[in-house]
Amino acid sequence: MSERKVKKDYENMHGWEFYPEAVTVEYEQSIEEGLDIEQYKELFDLVSRMPKNEVKAQLGDVIYNIVSNAPIKEGYPYVEPSDLEGIRALRKEHRIAKKELSRDELFTKIHGAWMGRICGCMLGKTVEGVRTDELVPFLEESGNYPMHRYIVSTDQPENVRERYRFDFWNRPYADRIDGMPVDDDTNYVVLAQEVLRRYGRGFTADNMADAWMDLQPKYAYCTAERVAFCNFVKGYRAPHSATYKNAFREWIGAQIRGDYFGYINPGNCEMAAEMAFRDASISHIKNGIYGEMFASAMIAAAAVCDNVKDVILCGLAEVPHTSRLYESVMGIVEGYESGVSERECFENIHKAYDEYSAHGWCHTISNAMIVAAALLYGKGDFGRSICMSVETGFDTDCNGATVGSVLGMMLGIDAIGEEWTAPINDKLETSIFGVGRVSISERAKMTLEHLE
Repeated sequence: MSERKVKKDYENMHGWEFYPEAVTVEYEQSIEEGLDIEQYKELFDLVSRMPKNEVKAQLGDVIYNIVSNAPIKEGYPYVEPSDLEGIRALRKEHRIAKKELSRDELFTKIHGAWMGRICGCMLGKTVEGVRTDELVPFLEESGNYPMHRYIVSTDQPENVRERYRFDFWNRPYADRIDGMPVDDDTNYVVLAQEVLRRYGRGFTADNMADAWMDLQPKYAYCTAERVAFCNFVKGYRAPHSATYKNAFREWIGAQIRGDYFGYINPGNCEMAAEMAFRDASISHIKNGIYGEMFASAMIAAAAVCDNVKDVILCGLAEVPHTSRLYESVMGIVEGYESGVSERECFENIHKAYDEYSAHGWCHTISNAMIVAAALLYGKGDFGRSICMSVETGFDTDCNGATVGSVLGMMLGIDAIGEEWTAPINDKLETSIFGVGRVSISERAKMTLEHLE
């Protein structure tokens, strides 16, 4: 029998699963982490231009080894641990006056958080991936800028396919849906609930990894989550599943996964953040982890606090004050307090992060800044706040969902108008095995079972 060489089909591997395809992201990510790798930039650029083949795969291994062994540059100003003990050691406390809630009041808020997340996600889902050079003109043409409602199919101008690069044609529109379509932002809320049903409040990072493999197909996961899923299959577990050939380790994926931990810990920001840490650590490091802890703690605070600024500060109180995320979000808060206008605030975010770069568009920090800004400048108005988070671009469905979740928890279900809830019709589609379509109100009731 003649010997045959086994070959991978690199050409058909998705870029999220083939590390060398993400080396430009890896370079940006590593520089932001303070890694001393500038002398290798030419190598990163060379590999990024190569066709997908075995040689590129081998050079990807070289780049991974360079990054893994690179020292932190002298004078790097941030301290950003990825372990829970290290994170907690670098927190700044923020206290709020808490209020006692009856079970009925809690249900109203939890139901509002579920619905708020779903409505905010739907608002942004229609234009997910568009950049503002096309988003703003599109909204202006339909009389929806500043945004104040869902985007509907009749908003499409004539010759939309010829006039815009973005595919506005094949999108989910609020007037064409029967319930919330499948989306990773909403899948993760249901997935977390299923994990709590299976393992209880003491679930571990390994439990979460097992649930990922058991409950969804690989294609339900994107960027850092796709890398982590593939790493689980190869035998890597947290924290290694988050670091092995994962150029997306500080992208927004974890920040969209922590809502449920806020729902089941009303007023207990520390526990919400701890649960978020267990989840985030399987796919992210540093600011990627902090984003989920920040979002979860904000939602927990929103259950017992009516002040948006306090809610944001409670979220920040669960992450290191020595981190880039803390510095950036606190900059939004301080700017708001000092009189920076809404327009200038969002312009500053666009200056700090490039929405035309995949890394800038999808990074945790750029989108956390948008969430904080929309909450502050929206002044507690549900509709205006989710619209503000979407019209500024970047990861529109993720940011609309997080803002909606926070305000839904703070204000309760009755504060979310029918103009937002009617197209959803209490229905949520998921891609979770054995779950499929669910009733949102029933899932909100199930959430009460997981309260401490």
